[in-house]
Amino acid sequence: MATGVDTLISPAMEEVKGKWGEARVSPPIAASDIRKWAIATYWPETPPPVYWDEDYARTTRWGGIVAPPDFNPFAWAVRRVAPAAMAQPAGGVRLTNMNGGQTDTYGVPMRPGDVITARSRLKDFNERQGRFGLMLYTFTENEWTNQKGEFVRRRIATSIRY
Repeated sequence: MATGVDTLISPAMEEVKGKWGEARVSPPIAASDIRKWAIATYWPETPPPVYWDEDYARTTRWGGIVAPPDFNPFAWAVRRVAPAAMAQPAGGVRLTNMNGGQTDTYGVPMRPGDVITARSRLKDFNERQGRFGLMLYTFTENEWTNQKGEFVRRRIATSIRY
């Protein structure tokens, strides 16, 4: 519980607010990655054929296999990369963290051969008094683009710490 502190917003948080962190680049997306993701996502049902049947997918508006919107080309990373700098709150207080939800916006679908670039930043934050004392709300933005620079996905994730 954050008691006995005037603010949870640290100078380090102020410094990184709005600044994009170092970009990550996925390996090229394989059709088998898309197929496996779709099978796992739709199990035990059969996934839509646009995710695994090339002949069918060619007849769709996409003209070929596309990935489900929730596909993550970074899921099989060999080396884990820490998310964008999430500077610690002021006062050295240990806080409880809650997931405050997320909002996703989608652009072009991911396709076999695409290479996705991801970047993230501490978009915004605020604090307010709550039932548990001072609470810190942080909003992290993750943005993906493909090798053509086309917008693929944006996620705004809300974290609540108290």
